[in-house]
Amino acid sequence: MTTTTDQVLIAFDTALRTLFAQPHASKACPTVADQATELTQEEKNQSASLMRVNHVGEVCAQALYTAQALATPNASLRAHYQKACQEETDHLAWTAQRLEELGARPSLLNPLWYAGAFGLGLLAGRLGDAVSLGFVVETETQVGAHLDSHLQQLPANDHASRAIVAQMRDDEIGHARQASAAGAAQLPSFVGDMMRAAAKVMTTVAHRV
Repeated sequence: MTTTTDQVLIAFDTALRTLFAQPHASKACPTVADQATELTQEEKNQSASLMRVNHVGEVCAQALYTAQALATPNASLRAHYQKACQEETDHLAWTAQRLEELGARPSLLNPLWYAGAFGLGLLAGRLGDAVSLGFVVETETQVGAHLDSHLQQLPANDHASRAIVAQMRDDEIGHARQASAAGAAQLPSFVGDMMRAAAKVMTTVAHRV
C-alpha cells in the first residue's frame, strides 16, 4: 500500500524525469527493415517539426496519466494508469531519439505543457473514475487521429519517423480501448470540442517552439 505522500513523491519524480532526464524505452525503437532514411534539409525540418509535436504529446501523456493515478482512490485503477504511463515512456524515448537524429530540439515550452496537462488530468480524476477513464478514451482517440494525420504529412521516405508514429498510433488506440473496457463514461460532445481546440493551440505552437 502506498501512502498519499508516496503518491505525491512518485508524481514529482515522474515530472522531473519527463522534463529533465533522458528517457529510456523498455522496447526497441520501431524501424522498417531494409528501408534507409535519406532526407533533404527541407524534409528534415518538416519531420523535426512534426516529431517535436509528437514529443510534446508524450510529455503531456506522462502528466495526464500521473495526475489521474494521483487523483483516483481506486488502487487497481491507479495501477492501470501507472502501467499506461510506463508504456508511454517508450513513446517519449522514441520521439526524443528521433529528434536528436534529425538534429532538432524538443519544445522549449515542455514545462508549461506538462503543467497544463497535469492540471487537466487531476481535474478529470477528481470528477470520478468513470469520467477520468472517459477522458482517456477521448484523449487517446484524438491522439490516434492526430498521428494518422502526421503519417500523411511526414516525408514519404522518412521511414524512421513513420515507423515510430505508426506504432504510437496503434498503442494509443489500444489505450483508448482498454479505458473503454474498464468502464469509461461517455463525455459530452462539447468536452471533446474543447479538447480539440486546446490541442490545436498546443500543436501549432509546438510545431515551431
